[in-house]
Amino acid sequence: MPKLNENYLNLKESYLFSEIGHRVSTYIAANPDKNVIRLGIGDVTLPIGSEIIAELHEGVNALASADTFKGYGPEQGYDFLRNAIVDYYKRNDVLIESDEVFVSDGAKSDTGNITELFAGDNTILIPDPVYPVYVDTNIMNGQNITYLDATEDNDFLPMPDFKLHADIIYICSPNNPTGAAYNKEQLKIWVDYALENDAIILYDSAYECFITDTSLPRSIYAIEGSKKCAIEFCSLSKTAGFTGTRCGYTIVPKSLKFTASTGDVLSLNAMWNRRQTTKFNGVSYIVQKGAAAVFSVEGMAQCKNNIKYYQENARIISEGLARKNIRYFGGINSPYVWFKCPNEMDSWDFFDYLLANAQIVGTPGAGFGKNGQKFFRLTSFGSRESTLEAMERIDILF
Repeated sequence: MPKLNENYLNLKESYLFSEIGHRVSTYIAANPDKNVIRLGIGDVTLPIGSEIIAELHEGVNALASADTFKGYGPEQGYDFLRNAIVDYYKRNDVLIESDEVFVSDGAKSDTGNITELFAGDNTILIPDPVYPVYVDTNIMNGQNITYLDATEDNDFLPMPDFKLHADIIYICSPNNPTGAAYNKEQLKIWVDYALENDAIILYDSAYECFITDTSLPRSIYAIEGSKKCAIEFCSLSKTAGFTGTRCGYTIVPKSLKFTASTGDVLSLNAMWNRRQTTKFNGVSYIVQKGAAAVFSVEGMAQCKNNIKYYQENARIISEGLARKNIRYFGGINSPYVWFKCPNEMDSWDFFDYLLANAQIVGTPGAGFGKNGQKFFRLTSFGSRESTLEAMERIDILF
């Protein structure tokens, strides 16, 4: 009989969004006449921009001719896309090199797979509440996790304790689920902490395109010293509506080098390249053609129009909560609005209450950690009509 990875016994019975899906399906089956509004999962609703669609079609057409046909591509991504990402960062005053960019099928995969580069006896520092993939993938690996409290008292932006040692640090900014975003001064403290501890920051910037405050950094590499201590993950899911198309990228600076127990100096860039070439066959040529168009001036303008639509939805949600004197966070530089459950309700109780009485689906904060127990998340990715209707229902309910 094979020996199993018994770390799976330490996981919650089901993934957060699977449990939400189960509860909603059960409710709809019992109440088929009810119009349920879904503002829970962070899936987009607007179509992909025409510039990007045109390039996706170009990618399809290329496969119809022997002269332009593409088979296996480079596991790291085609040069035309990697260079487009480099140019995009340069337009945002951040310099990276194309061989530091690795194209993937999304940030979720990469933030989970990156754990393979590290031994099992590291101390992992993860904020609570947090995107559950960070926690679950480390539990699967049997890692030692230390939680950092993100609460109302620190505006859900915890800062490092220099008396506490960590080897690997997870930061998501703008944050999922709270919507909070670190400023440059705060991130500089985190970078200094990582350098002092000879640690690595795993920085998730999946929502960087939602930042409207020009004083907030859109990349960890806007911070001095970060290329010696940080890997950055980004996704086109929210930037360009690629939730179903699947494309993202990870930046691993060549300056990230650490000493192994043997005394050898290992490059994380080289290690990640070795991992990807062994376990990943790359993103399809078709999808990469579309992704490259995202980073063009025209393509990004279309993406930003969609983002403005979602930002207006976030404003509608935020103002609706404010009318009811419900304290909230996020919703400005983030597609998520994070708020306290009314009447001190627990978040899963509030989930059931909101579904049963207003037919609105959100995300219970407890699914993101113990500090989310009394909080709830709504997303701005619904249609304008459904967002307005949801807030009208909340107006009546409270």
